[in-house]
Amino acid sequence: MAMATVEEIRKAQRAQGPATVLAIGTATPPNCVFQADYPDYYFRITNSDHMTDLKHKFKRMCDKSMIKKRHMYLTEEILKENPNMCAYMASSLDARQDIVVVEVPKLGKEAATKAIKEWGHPKSKITHLVFCTTSGVDMPGADYQLTKLLGLRPSVKRIMMYQQGCFAGGTVLRLAKDLAENNKDARVLVVCSEITAVTFRGPSDTHLDSLVGQALFADGAGAVIIGADPDSKTERPLYQFVSAAQTILPDSDGAIDGHLREVGLNFHLLKDVPGLISKNIEKAWLKHSHQLASGTGTPSSGSLTLVALQYLTKSKPN
Repeated sequence: MAMATVEEIRKAQRAQGPATVLAIGTATPPNCVFQADYPDYYFRITNSDHMTDLKHKFKRMCDKSMIKKRHMYLTEEILKENPNMCAYMASSLDARQDIVVVEVPKLGKEAATKAIKEWGHPKSKITHLVFCTTSGVDMPGADYQLTKLLGLRPSVKRIMMYQQGCFAGGTVLRLAKDLAENNKDARVLVVCSEITAVTFRGPSDTHLDSLVGQALFADGAGAVIIGADPDSKTERPLYQFVSAAQTILPDSDGAIDGHLREVGLNFHLLKDVPGLISKNIEKAWLKHSHQLASGTGTPSSGSLTLVALQYLTKSKPN
Protein backbone atom coordinates (compact mmCIF):
# COMPACT_ATOMS: atom_id res chain seq x y z
CA MET A 1 0.00 0.00 0.00
CA ALA A 2 1.47 3.37 -1.06
CA MET A 3 2.22 5.86 1.68
CA ALA A 4 0.20 9.06 1.62
CA THR A 5 2.07 12.17 0.59
CA VAL A 6 2.40 15.16 2.86
CA GLU A 7 0.00 17.08 0.63
CA GLU A 8 -2.60 14.30 0.87
CA ILE A 9 -2.28 14.26 4.65
CA ARG A 10 -2.62 18.04 4.83
CA LYS A 11 -5.65 17.99 2.54
CA ALA A 12 -7.33 15.40 4.76
CA GLN A 13 -6.68 17.58 7.82
CA ARG A 14 -8.33 20.67 6.32
CA ALA A 15 -11.98 21.60 5.98
CA GLN A 16 -13.39 21.75 2.47
CA GLY A 17 -15.49 24.90 2.73
CA PRO A 18 -15.06 28.36 4.25
CA ALA A 19 -15.52 29.20 7.89
CA THR A 20 -19.06 30.08 8.92
CA VAL A 21 -20.57 31.82 11.92
CA LEU A 22 -22.75 29.20 13.60
CA ALA A 23 -23.99 31.15 16.63
CA ILE A 24 -23.62 34.47 18.44
CA GLY A 25 -24.25 35.35 22.09
CA THR A 26 -23.83 38.55 24.09
CA ALA A 27 -23.99 39.58 27.73
CA THR A 28 -23.84 42.76 29.82
CA PRO A 29 -23.75 43.32 33.59
CA PRO A 30 -27.15 44.08 35.15
CA ASN A 31 -26.06 47.50 36.45
CA CYS A 32 -27.26 50.09 33.91
CA VAL A 33 -26.33 53.78 33.89
CA PHE A 34 -28.13 56.40 31.81
CA GLN A 35 -25.87 58.79 29.95
CA ALA A 36 -27.95 61.86 30.80
CA ASP A 37 -27.43 61.19 34.52
CA TYR A 38 -23.84 59.99 34.32
CA PRO A 39 -21.96 63.33 34.63
CA ASP A 40 -23.61 64.14 37.96
CA TYR A 41 -23.02 60.59 39.21
CA TYR A 42 -19.42 60.44 37.98
CA PHE A 43 -18.32 63.73 39.51
CA ARG A 44 -20.12 62.96 42.77
CA ILE A 45 -18.69 59.46 43.21
CA THR A 46 -15.16 60.70 42.41
CA ASN A 47 -15.50 63.64 44.86
CA SER A 48 -14.96 66.09 42.00
CA ASP A 49 -18.08 68.28 42.10
CA HIS A 50 -15.85 71.29 42.79
CA MET A 51 -14.41 70.98 39.25
CA THR A 52 -17.40 72.78 37.74
CA ASP A 53 -15.84 73.76 34.40
CA LEU A 54 -14.57 70.24 33.82
CA LYS A 55 -17.96 68.80 34.73
CA HIS A 56 -19.59 71.08 32.16
CA LYS A 57 -17.16 69.81 29.50
CA PHE A 58 -17.91 66.22 30.48
CA LYS A 59 -21.64 66.85 30.13
CA ARG A 60 -21.06 68.09 26.58
CA MET A 61 -19.00 64.96 25.83
CA CYS A 62 -21.80 62.73 27.09
CA ASP A 63 -24.44 64.69 25.17
CA LYS A 64 -22.51 64.35 21.90
CA SER A 65 -21.62 60.68 22.41
CA MET A 66 -24.94 59.43 20.92
CA ILE A 67 -25.08 57.02 23.87
CA LYS A 68 -28.30 56.70 25.83
CA LYS A 69 -27.27 54.07 28.36
CA ARG A 70 -24.35 51.84 29.30
CA HIS A 71 -23.86 48.74 31.40
CA MET A 72 -21.10 48.75 34.02
CA TYR A 73 -20.06 46.19 36.61
CA LEU A 74 -18.84 48.91 38.97
CA THR A 75 -21.59 50.08 41.29
CA GLU A 76 -21.54 52.95 43.75
CA GLU A 77 -21.07 50.45 46.58
CA ILE A 78 -18.00 48.88 44.97
CA LEU A 79 -16.45 52.29 44.30
CA LYS A 80 -17.05 53.44 47.88
CA GLU A 81 -15.23 50.31 49.06
CA ASN A 82 -12.31 51.14 46.73
CA PRO A 83 -11.84 54.93 46.94
CA ASN A 84 -8.43 54.87 45.21
CA MET A 85 -10.19 53.77 42.03
CA CYS A 86 -12.04 57.10 42.09
CA ALA A 87 -8.84 59.17 42.03
CA TYR A 88 -7.06 60.00 38.81
CA MET A 89 -3.62 58.82 39.89
CA ALA A 90 -3.79 56.65 43.01
CA SER A 91 -2.34 53.19 43.54
CA SER A 92 -5.22 50.81 42.84
CA LEU A 93 -4.01 48.03 40.56
CA ASP A 94 -4.51 45.26 43.13
CA ALA A 95 -8.13 46.24 43.74
CA ARG A 96 -8.83 46.43 40.02
CA GLN A 97 -7.15 43.09 39.33
CA ASP A 98 -9.10 41.40 42.13
CA ILE A 99 -12.30 42.42 40.37
CA VAL A 100 -11.54 41.73 36.72
CA VAL A 101 -9.74 38.38 37.02
CA VAL A 102 -12.96 36.99 38.53
CA GLU A 103 -15.66 38.93 36.71
CA VAL A 104 -14.26 38.93 33.15
CA PRO A 105 -14.50 35.12 32.77
CA LYS A 106 -17.93 35.13 34.44
CA LEU A 107 -19.29 37.69 31.99
CA GLY A 108 -17.70 35.74 29.15
CA LYS A 109 -19.48 32.62 30.39
CA GLU A 110 -22.86 34.36 30.08
CA ALA A 111 -22.24 35.25 26.45
CA ALA A 112 -20.76 31.83 25.63
CA THR A 113 -23.68 29.99 27.23
CA LYS A 114 -26.11 31.89 24.98
CA ALA A 115 -24.05 31.11 21.88
CA ILE A 116 -23.81 27.42 22.76
CA LYS A 117 -27.56 27.25 23.36
CA GLU A 118 -28.24 28.88 19.98
CA TRP A 119 -25.80 26.49 18.30
CA GLY A 120 -27.71 23.55 19.76
CA HIS A 121 -24.82 21.11 20.14
CA PRO A 122 -23.14 19.72 23.28
CA LYS A 123 -20.19 21.63 24.70
CA SER A 124 -18.02 18.57 24.18
CA LYS A 125 -17.97 19.35 20.44
CA ILE A 126 -16.06 22.60 20.99
CA THR A 127 -12.49 21.89 19.90
CA HIS A 128 -10.87 25.32 20.30
CA LEU A 129 -11.32 28.31 22.62
CA VAL A 130 -10.03 31.79 21.80
CA PHE A 131 -10.46 34.36 24.59
CA CYS A 132 -9.50 38.01 24.51
CA THR A 133 -9.75 40.86 27.01
CA THR A 134 -8.09 44.17 27.75
CA SER A 135 -9.36 43.97 31.33
CA GLY A 136 -6.58 42.64 33.54
CA VAL A 137 -3.90 39.99 33.23
CA ASP A 138 -3.64 36.73 35.15
CA MET A 139 -2.09 33.27 34.98
CA PRO A 140 -3.66 30.79 34.42
CA GLY A 141 -5.57 33.12 32.14
CA ALA A 142 -9.22 33.89 31.59
CA ASP A 143 -9.29 31.14 28.95
CA TYR A 144 -8.51 28.56 31.63
CA GLN A 145 -11.10 30.01 34.01
CA LEU A 146 -13.76 29.99 31.29
CA THR A 147 -12.94 26.39 30.42
CA LYS A 148 -13.66 25.48 34.04
CA LEU A 149 -16.78 27.65 34.31
CA LEU A 150 -18.32 26.19 31.14
CA GLY A 151 -17.21 22.63 31.81
CA LEU A 152 -15.40 22.31 28.47
CA ARG A 153 -13.21 19.30 27.76
CA PRO A 154 -9.79 19.54 29.47
CA SER A 155 -8.20 18.90 26.07
CA VAL A 156 -9.85 21.91 24.38
CA LYS A 157 -7.17 23.88 22.52
CA ARG A 158 -6.96 27.30 24.15
CA ILE A 159 -5.53 30.63 23.01
CA MET A 160 -5.47 33.66 25.34
CA MET A 161 -5.02 37.22 24.09
CA TYR A 162 -4.53 40.07 26.56
CA GLN A 163 -4.17 43.84 26.08
CA GLN A 164 -5.19 44.04 22.42
CA GLY A 165 -7.73 46.85 22.76
CA CYS A 166 -10.79 47.54 20.63
CA PHE A 167 -9.49 45.92 17.44
CA ALA A 168 -9.14 42.54 19.17
CA GLY A 169 -12.66 41.56 18.12
CA GLY A 170 -11.45 41.39 14.53
CA THR A 171 -8.18 39.74 15.48
CA VAL A 172 -9.79 36.80 17.27
CA LEU A 173 -12.26 36.22 14.44
CA ARG A 174 -9.40 36.18 11.94
CA LEU A 175 -7.63 33.61 14.10
CA ALA A 176 -10.82 31.55 14.47
CA LYS A 177 -11.31 31.51 10.69
CA ASP A 178 -7.82 30.07 10.19
CA LEU A 179 -8.39 27.46 12.90
CA ALA A 180 -11.75 26.38 11.48
CA GLU A 181 -10.56 26.11 7.88
CA ASN A 182 -7.32 24.30 8.65
CA ASN A 183 -8.66 21.78 11.18
CA LYS A 184 -11.39 19.47 9.87
CA ASP A 185 -14.50 19.38 12.10
CA ALA A 186 -13.13 22.15 14.33
CA ARG A 187 -15.69 24.18 16.25
CA VAL A 188 -14.09 27.31 17.65
CA LEU A 189 -15.62 29.23 20.55
CA VAL A 190 -14.49 32.86 20.47
CA VAL A 191 -15.11 35.04 23.54
CA CYS A 192 -14.39 38.74 24.07
CA SER A 193 -15.14 40.04 27.56
CA GLU A 194 -14.48 43.52 28.91
CA ILE A 195 -15.02 45.23 32.27
CA THR A 196 -13.98 48.86 32.68
CA ALA A 197 -12.94 48.43 36.30
CA VAL A 198 -9.37 48.43 35.01
CA THR A 199 -9.73 51.89 33.39
CA PHE A 200 -12.25 53.75 35.58
CA ARG A 201 -10.69 56.75 37.31
CA GLY A 202 -11.51 60.26 38.43
CA PRO A 203 -11.25 63.33 36.18
CA SER A 204 -8.14 65.38 35.42
CA ASP A 205 -8.25 68.88 33.93
CA THR A 206 -4.94 68.23 32.18
CA HIS A 207 -5.95 64.91 30.58
CA LEU A 208 -9.25 65.43 28.79
CA ASP A 209 -8.67 62.29 26.70
CA SER A 210 -9.25 60.24 29.84
CA LEU A 211 -12.63 61.92 30.23
CA VAL A 212 -13.53 60.96 26.66
CA GLY A 213 -12.93 57.33 27.57
CA GLN A 214 -15.06 57.66 30.71
CA ALA A 215 -17.88 58.96 28.49
CA LEU A 216 -17.68 56.17 25.92
CA PHE A 217 -16.54 52.82 27.28
CA ALA A 218 -18.80 50.22 28.84
CA ASP A 219 -18.82 46.59 29.94
CA GLY A 220 -19.93 43.70 27.80
CA ALA A 221 -19.05 40.31 26.36
CA GLY A 222 -19.57 38.67 23.00
CA ALA A 223 -19.23 35.02 22.00
CA VAL A 224 -19.18 33.45 18.55
CA ILE A 225 -18.97 29.83 17.43
CA ILE A 226 -17.06 29.41 14.16
CA GLY A 227 -16.86 26.26 12.06
CA ALA A 228 -16.49 25.11 8.45
CA ASP A 229 -18.52 22.47 6.58
CA PRO A 230 -21.62 22.84 8.80
CA ASP A 231 -23.90 19.86 9.27
CA SER A 232 -26.93 20.68 7.10
CA LYS A 233 -29.24 18.72 9.41
CA THR A 234 -28.25 20.20 12.76
CA GLU A 235 -26.36 23.47 12.18
CA ARG A 236 -27.71 26.75 10.78
CA PRO A 237 -24.85 29.03 9.69
CA LEU A 238 -25.60 32.74 10.03
CA TYR A 239 -22.79 34.00 7.79
CA GLN A 240 -20.04 32.70 5.59
CA PHE A 241 -16.76 34.12 6.83
CA VAL A 242 -15.11 35.49 3.67
CA SER A 243 -12.16 37.40 5.12
CA ALA A 244 -10.81 39.25 8.13
CA ALA A 245 -7.88 41.62 8.03
CA GLN A 246 -6.19 44.46 9.87
CA THR A 247 -4.00 47.36 8.89
CA ILE A 248 -2.08 50.19 10.53
CA LEU A 249 -3.65 53.48 9.49
CA PRO A 250 -1.43 56.23 8.07
CA ASP A 251 -0.36 58.90 10.58
CA SER A 252 -1.86 56.95 13.48
CA ASP A 253 1.24 56.54 15.68
CA GLY A 254 0.28 57.34 19.27
CA ALA A 255 -3.37 57.94 18.39
CA ILE A 256 -4.51 55.37 20.95
CA ASP A 257 -2.34 53.77 23.59
CA GLY A 258 -2.65 52.27 27.03
CA HIS A 259 -0.15 51.60 29.79
CA LEU A 260 -0.67 49.26 32.74
CA ARG A 261 0.52 51.03 35.88
CA GLU A 262 -0.06 51.00 39.63
CA VAL A 263 -3.04 53.25 38.91
CA GLY A 264 -4.62 50.70 36.55
CA LEU A 265 -4.76 50.79 32.77
CA ASN A 266 -4.09 54.39 31.81
CA PHE A 267 -5.09 55.10 28.21
CA HIS A 268 -4.57 58.10 25.93
CA LEU A 269 -6.64 59.17 22.93
CA LEU A 270 -5.63 61.88 20.47
CA LYS A 271 -8.40 64.22 19.35
CA ASP A 272 -8.08 63.19 15.69
CA VAL A 273 -8.94 59.51 16.36
CA PRO A 274 -12.54 59.82 15.02
CA GLY A 275 -11.24 61.40 11.82
CA LEU A 276 -8.59 58.72 11.33
CA ILE A 277 -11.11 55.92 11.71
CA SER A 278 -13.95 57.49 9.72
CA LYS A 279 -11.68 57.85 6.68
CA ASN A 280 -10.86 54.14 6.75
CA ILE A 281 -14.12 52.32 7.44
CA GLU A 282 -17.07 51.38 5.27
CA LYS A 283 -20.02 53.68 5.91
CA ALA A 284 -22.46 50.75 6.13
CA TRP A 285 -20.84 49.60 9.38
CA LEU A 286 -21.18 53.02 11.01
CA LYS A 287 -24.97 52.78 11.11
CA HIS A 288 -24.92 49.63 13.22
CA SER A 289 -22.02 50.80 15.40
CA HIS A 290 -23.95 54.00 16.19
CA GLN A 291 -27.02 51.95 17.10
CA LEU A 292 -24.89 49.71 19.30
CA ALA A 293 -23.29 52.66 21.09
CA SER A 294 -26.70 54.15 21.79
CA GLY A 295 -27.83 51.15 23.80
CA THR A 296 -24.66 49.72 25.30
CA GLY A 297 -21.75 52.15 24.96
CA THR A 298 -18.45 50.81 23.62
CA PRO A 299 -17.37 47.47 25.18
CA SER A 300 -13.92 47.54 23.53
CA SER A 301 -13.12 44.15 21.95
CA GLY A 302 -16.71 42.98 22.38
CA SER A 303 -18.05 45.72 20.11
CA LEU A 304 -17.61 43.83 16.84
CA THR A 305 -19.64 40.86 18.06
CA LEU A 306 -22.46 43.08 19.30
CA VAL A 307 -22.50 45.01 16.00
CA ALA A 308 -22.62 41.73 14.03
CA LEU A 309 -25.53 40.49 16.13
CA GLN A 310 -27.37 43.78 15.66
CA TYR A 311 -26.77 43.64 11.90
CA LEU A 312 -28.09 40.07 11.82
CA THR A 313 -31.19 41.04 13.80
CA LYS A 314 -31.93 44.05 11.61
CA SER A 315 -31.42 42.11 8.37
CA LYS A 316 -33.79 39.27 9.24
CA PRO A 317 -37.02 39.31 7.19
CA ASN A 318 -40.19 40.13 9.08
